[in-house]
Amino acid sequence: MKNSITLLFLSFFLFISCDHKHKEYAKGVLFYSGFPHERELIGEVIELDTALLRYPFRIRIEGDRAIVMDLHGLDHYGHLFQYPGFQYLSSFGKRGDSPTEMLSMENFRLQNHVVWTLDANKSELTRLDFSSSGDSLLRDETVTLDEDILRPLDFAIYNDSMFIIPDYSGENRLCRVNRNGRLIDKIGIIPTIDEKALENARPALAQAWRSFLDYNPNNGILAAVTQLGEVVEVYNLKDSTHIIRIGEHGEPEFKVSDGYGMPTGIMGFSDVQVTDSAIYTVFHGTSFKEIARQSGRLPDGGKYIYVFSLEGEPLCKYVLDHYIYGIWVDEDTKTIIATDVNDDQPIVMFSIK
Repeated sequence: MKNSITLLFLSFFLFISCDHKHKEYAKGVLFYSGFPHERELIGEVIELDTALLRYPFRIRIEGDRAIVMDLHGLDHYGHLFQYPGFQYLSSFGKRGDSPTEMLSMENFRLQNHVVWTLDANKSELTRLDFSSSGDSLLRDETVTLDEDILRPLDFAIYNDSMFIIPDYSGENRLCRVNRNGRLIDKIGIIPTIDEKALENARPALAQAWRSFLDYNPNNGILAAVTQLGEVVEVYNLKDSTHIIRIGEHGEPEFKVSDGYGMPTGIMGFSDVQVTDSAIYTVFHGTSFKEIARQSGRLPDGGKYIYVFSLEGEPLCKYVLDHYIYGIWVDEDTKTIIATDVNDDQPIVMFSIK
């Protein structure tokens, strides 16, 4: 299972030293180079009673149910488990090209005992409800997304009538989409200082700035973290403020090849969760040069969990003994459940007490 893989932008005047040159960013951009606290975490592997997962990319938990998304599932993309014991219950999101099957699953959301999945290849959001026994998920409805929404690779549920999806046209940062899949509007811009890319290569720029999202309706915070580079964006959708934090690796680096953005810098973040009190992220920090040099010998994933405040201030850096991709944070029990694509037993628990 190894090796497969801003609402407001204000006026100018702040400086950062990226590659040792001062660069001018907008007033809403802040920078960090470290964390006030750093801890090592030792993971406890959770033994599963089934060998289903090829590339466990995402995990979410609600009540006594856990769902693991398999990015490269052979037969199904989603698997339902009992929690906390992780006894296997059933699978969903059957792989195939029939109307009731999925060509891909980019992400899923588990909220109020309802599951939404995203299929980028079909440009569809699908809702699933739990069966009366709670042991399986049943397909309830499918929403086809507007053609103006270019290849949606992530989504967040804003409320009962709206989704938020990244904009990959390069013209804006986010799309607001209604419950029927229609585009309402686009907001924000990519917070880059690469004027050449903004003028000539917006789609490639948007690809390089691919971000993972999470939204917490309890505090109104939407966080976006870049898959390349080290950029964290925090939108407060209650007061319409927007903060951008850039770490020491800077914004995503890429070159344009045949209209596509090809990464040249580092692998950045691979997951984000906004809890009621903080923003938790998985960070890799491995350069593509090193990945190529090692030619498949490096573990796949990130060995860091970066924690930020709801204003994007760096709080804590956790150094892990496993390389992970997806996380679920339970602040009540002070635990983090993570997915490790390098191991046949891919679910790991970390205590942050």
